[in-house]
Amino acid sequence: MEGEIEMSVQQTVLQVSGMSCGHCVKAVEDALRPLGAKGEVSLAEGTVNVTFEDSSVTLDQIREAIEEQGYDVAKS
Repeated sequence: MEGEIEMSVQQTVLQVSGMSCGHCVKAVEDALRPLGAKGEVSLAEGTVNVTFEDSSVTLDQIREAIEEQGYDVAKS
C-alpha cells in the first residue's frame, strides 16, 4: 500500500554479564519496554533474547538501555 511503512520484527540473543537474580531480570525487561522491545532473560546462560521492530529501535539503543542498568553487553 502506498504510504505504508514496512515493519520488520527482529530477534537477537545478547550475551549480558552481571545478571544474577530476579531483580536483574526485571531491570532488563523494564529497560526494554519503553523502547517497544521485549526481552526474555536467561540467568543460567547470561543471555537476553530480544524481539523488536527495527523500524522503531536499533540494536545499539537496546544495548545502551541494558548497559544503563549496570550490565555489560558483549559486542557481536
